[in-house]
Amino acid sequence: METKKTLVYILISIFLSVKFLFWRFQPRYTKVTSAYRLTRHFNIQSLTSVTRNKFDFMSYMVNKAKSVNKALDEAVPLCEPVLKIREAMRYTLLSGGKRVRPMLCLAACELVGGQESTAMPAACAIEMLHASSLIQDDLPCMDDDNLRRGKPTNHKVFGEGIAVLTADALIALAVKKMATSSTSSPEKVLRAILEMAKAVGTEGLVAGQAADLAGEGMSLEENDDVGLKHLEFIHIHKTAAMLEAAAVIGGIMGGGSDEEIERLRSYARCIGLMFQVVDDVLDVTKTSEELGKTAGKDLIAGKLTYPKVMGVEKSKEYAERLNREAREHLQGFDSDKVAPLLFLADYIVNRQN
Repeated sequence: METKKTLVYILISIFLSVKFLFWRFQPRYTKVTSAYRLTRHFNIQSLTSVTRNKFDFMSYMVNKAKSVNKALDEAVPLCEPVLKIREAMRYTLLSGGKRVRPMLCLAACELVGGQESTAMPAACAIEMLHASSLIQDDLPCMDDDNLRRGKPTNHKVFGEGIAVLTADALIALAVKKMATSSTSSPEKVLRAILEMAKAVGTEGLVAGQAADLAGEGMSLEENDDVGLKHLEFIHIHKTAAMLEAAAVIGGIMGGGSDEEIERLRSYARCIGLMFQVVDDVLDVTKTSEELGKTAGKDLIAGKLTYPKVMGVEKSKEYAERLNREAREHLQGFDSDKVAPLLFLADYIVNRQN
């Protein structure tokens, strides 16, 4: 009996002691528990926010390409009578491609507050100019290439005469597309057309192509700086000018300020040069099947390229530096709206074809 009483007293004492300890440390326990719950909730909320804000660039690029392809298809219909020149225009214009330039135009427009529909005529016009430049670039009197985007080049299918006329027709159609745009004010349209003219004329692509031809077989033994300056001139005008025009025209159509448009111009010039540096590296490191065009043709033609002037590794380093500079020009823009342009820069520097 005494043993039972003693046991009961011990149990009661233990119970009271535990209760006292719980009461003594309850505020601290409550704070720790609350902190844990708050942290757990915060982490979940942060994860949800990150997931929600994660940008799917490839889906964005595919969707923009679909919109552009639809608009391009409507811009050059195969109406009666079916003319060979129209077939040739559609052959190059609708032959695939990543649609980087029209996508850049649309993204720049949206960045400064515009809508896709506002910049779509401009995006199509930019792609028409680009298609025209590809046809000309592939001609025997220029780079003399037989393969473009994995298909025979325009002059191989339709003949040189029709290819030249096709390039001319695409330039005219690009101007018409912009001039008849009903989604923007006449002032914006005129400003955009002036940018287009600058990009393709003696201030842009034509000057770059002429310098490219003049640079064939240039010796770099005596002064490599001369070769590098000549190379920079070629690609600022030949490659970067079209990307620059795409971004600037998108900014104009979207109603961007002069300061915003100039920042877009600087960004696009960086990624334009970067595009060419990467292109030159791929030309000497990939096969024709991987590229969808003839690999090594620049080396055979004796053209100036970045690997030829500075080597493959230094060319890659230069591309990375241009990527960093491009991103710096976009600082201060809305983080969500600027995402496509940031991802585009990374896409270009890491592309494999």
